Amino acid sequence: MINRYKTILAMALIVSATACKKSLTLDPYAGMTTEQVVTTFEGLQAATIGTYNYIKDPYYVRNYHIFSEYASDNVSLSGTTTDPLFYAYNYQHQKNQSNVENFWRKAYQAVFGTNVVIEKVAESQDPVKNQLLGENYFLRAMVNFDLVKFFGRPYTDDNGESLGVMLKTNTIVTELPSRSKVKDVYALVISDLLKSIKLMNSTKNNNFASKEVAMALLSRVYLYMGDYKNAFDYADQVIKTGRYSLVPSTGYAKYFTGVPEANPETIFAIRHVLKDDRLDDAIGSMYWGGAIGYGEMYASQSYRSLVNKFPEDLRNSFVVPQYEKNEDGTIKKDAQGNPVLQKRNGYPKYFINKYSFQEGYETLSSPVVLRLAEMYLTRAECAFQLGRPNDALADVNIIRTRAGLSGNALFSTGNMMGYTSVLDVILDERRLEFAFESQRKFDVFRNKRTLNRDYPGTHLASGQTSQQIPYTDPRVIFFIPENDITLNPNLIQNP
Repeated sequence: MINRYKTILAMALIVSATACKKSLTLDPYAGMTTEQVVTTFEGLQAATIGTYNYIKDPYYVRNYHIFSEYASDNVSLSGTTTDPLFYAYNYQHQKNQSNVENFWRKAYQAVFGTNVVIEKVAESQDPVKNQLLGENYFLRAMVNFDLVKFFGRPYTDDNGESLGVMLKTNTIVTELPSRSKVKDVYALVISDLLKSIKLMNSTKNNNFASKEVAMALLSRVYLYMGDYKNAFDYADQVIKTGRYSLVPSTGYAKYFTGVPEANPETIFAIRHVLKDDRLDDAIGSMYWGGAIGYGEMYASQSYRSLVNKFPEDLRNSFVVPQYEKNEDGTIKKDAQGNPVLQKRNGYPKYFINKYSFQEGYETLSSPVVLRLAEMYLTRAECAFQLGRPNDALADVNIIRTRAGLSGNALFSTGNMMGYTSVLDVILDERRLEFAFESQRKFDVFRNKRTLNRDYPGTHLASGQTSQQIPYTDPRVIFFIPENDITLNPNLIQNP
């Protein structure tokens, strides 16, 4: 792989100039000169589209998924690999981990792009300009929030007193900031989101930022802080806008195969069209091993046990067991008449289809960042924390009903189905609903819990039956890339 980079910040804010098959060359400014970009409104609009492209870049979106979902208890890797995704999966992080460095740099490239627009566009009476400005405030908030989740301790560890990430709010390329505290990063994220809500007025489709998108992300930010009142209020506001509706049970199994703008539940997605299909580099390639994908990362035994408690649960449809076939194409059976599962390195194959078959293409998908179901379960968690367990279970049941469950499969204070804590009910429901959607790891650690990976997979050393990751473990977060510490000596490494 050959890449040529132009440094735009001394600490490595870089812009791709050339790339091979497995990289993405972006030309966000449609051939405009630098002067045209920063001095014309059209140029700033093009620059904003360029920032959307940065978060669509596999260095950003694919690595975001790897760092969050591969580090959860939902998945099981069936073999070793030279891809550094392995270090995220097994919590053996490296200080010079290439995928971490790529994510870090692409994120700050996006931040720089938002700062260009924020510096040049003033708040005014012009709704078009205000919308553009608001979108950039939203994008800066989202990227900084993503950064602090991976490189700073969970806010709930110590009320944000530990080191987070460096904050860039200007385009001064000689400025080398140190790391701000987690609480200060969150403060900027909240401030930017509140500004974006004030500024945005357009009801663009869910591939772009809007007032409701910013409100939904703000609800998540407050939830991760443990500010349950504000998290509840913003989730409630999004639900009550009426702009979104849960996909009905009849269409739920196909949720992720359609285009996001046609989905009434999706609040924000990172849109990929056919020309963006990453093929063997797509997120779905590790989950589905068909004509293109690798098919090496499977649904964990732990997750399957949870979702299989109710066979009628429609969320079973997102996990697809792969069976041995006879010559005539029928499923092979063992002596007891049970279907025989395919295996890889001794691990049974349970493919995951949430990132496959958009518009019928095996590795094409538009990762969903925010959807209405999250607002219901955020409202549920906050209602419990605010002392309203009945309201919490009511929202949980809305999601369970959509999943095809009814009667005794719905919760009440008199029917806890073996649970002793309403919070445990909610967290398991979040796990069921958002499995493979990059939320589980954060849900565990922000609640100061231990991630228990007591199932087969290559995360286990020889002789082990379980991997326990307490929320206090240093590797809950990643190292700051060593090369960037060399470029910016004001950065302090994580322990």
